[in-house]
Amino acid sequence: MFDERVILSVSNVYEKKYFLSEDFEQLPQNVKDELKILSVLYTEDVGGILTIGFEENGDLYLEVEANENDLLFDDIGSVLKIKQLQNDKKELWESLETYFKVFYLGEE
Repeated sequence: MFDERVILSVSNVYEKKYFLSEDFEQLPQNVKDELKILSVLYTEDVGGILTIGFEENGDLYLEVEANENDLLFDDIGSVLKIKQLQNDKKELWESLETYFKVFYLGEE
């Protein structure tokens, strides 16, 4: 069992970088591509840093943070965009949660 959150991916608009944890390199290429596209588009649209990962119990989370001095970061747009992603990509998130629970937490 994990003692803390496990990071799946991070998109950072400030450094213009995307990171996928090497622990998830075995995901199907289309899933990795979809994660990258939605993460980069999110940060380009709203700004900040988007982290996607898993809680100890296997629940997926999307977390956004912004630099204090980022006057262009859209707080309201960020919340709305996260809700939109959660609804529009519900099947993707559920599949990732199942994958994590089976392969990392050993659930059946």
